[in-house]
Amino acid sequence: MEWIADPSPGAWLRERLDQGCATMHCVVPRGFPAYARVFHPAYVRSLPGRAVPTPQEYARMPDAESAALHGDYVDETATWAETAEAFGTQLHPLVQWQRLVRTPADGDWRTRIAPDGREFTSPEEGSMPPELLAAIARHLVAHTSTPDAGFAALWEGRGGLLGHFGQTPSRTFLMFGDEPDHEQMLERSIHNPFEDAFRKPSWQPGILSEEISKGARLELPGRDHVLFSAPPRAFADPDWVLDAPWRDVEAEEHGFSPSAQHPSLIWPEDRAWVLVSEIDYDSTIVAGSADLIRVICDDPAVEALPVTENADLTWDADEVNR
Repeated sequence: MEWIADPSPGAWLRERLDQGCATMHCVVPRGFPAYARVFHPAYVRSLPGRAVPTPQEYARMPDAESAALHGDYVDETATWAETAEAFGTQLHPLVQWQRLVRTPADGDWRTRIAPDGREFTSPEEGSMPPELLAAIARHLVAHTSTPDAGFAALWEGRGGLLGHFGQTPSRTFLMFGDEPDHEQMLERSIHNPFEDAFRKPSWQPGILSEEISKGARLELPGRDHVLFSAPPRAFADPDWVLDAPWRDVEAEEHGFSPSAQHPSLIWPEDRAWVLVSEIDYDSTIVAGSADLIRVICDDPAVEALPVTENADLTWDADEVNR
């Protein structure tokens, strides 16, 4: 994988995207025979023999009792189908999470307790677990004539990805050991507004180099991206993160696990398909041949349903679970 200074290999996508977001085609290219919606996994927490306490119940609970609960939690991933069963709703191609979990108008849709007492947390937006991407990529590789040549586009707005001119760093790492250096922490946290106003901006490095940070972008409606060469076959390995040039090595040096931003778009050189993980979507859309969409939706390792062209995936699109 290497940075591409000239983003023109992605220009064809712009021609197939809508300017408005009335349908999914503000981020998903038109013109493919079929489309699949891959649902990112949700998360569920349970307690043996009792319901997970609500925030209000936690607030009234003695400290010793609430502390004792933490060792009893069981945390697992959950499919959207399992979530629908728990809340008595229906999974369908245009389902929206807040309707699936029966969120009231003024409620928190990200964390909801089901009637059976389990607590469901919404899926991640814009990314999926490496194992899920690998399962999808194995099908993608089998449905392109160029499995070893392709592209990955990263949305430029993820915090810390790019360097910039400013007075504050692109990233900060707060690591608390057994004996934190309180004086150093205090020094970093105190700023003099008057001095800050006259401090000359300097280059604040990001994960990517200064050359890439200042380089040209793949400009698509509403989103600008950094473009890399990326063979589709690479993503069939859950450890693709280790080879990504946008891997956050500095975070690892501070004790974090290996990580790399999930690409917003992946496509092969022959343009046989496109995988779109829009940063505001809790699901990924795959556009490609009818056969590709069929095998993805039939794979038990992938929770996916076919969607039609012009599908509406906006917040209010779920008419079934109103």
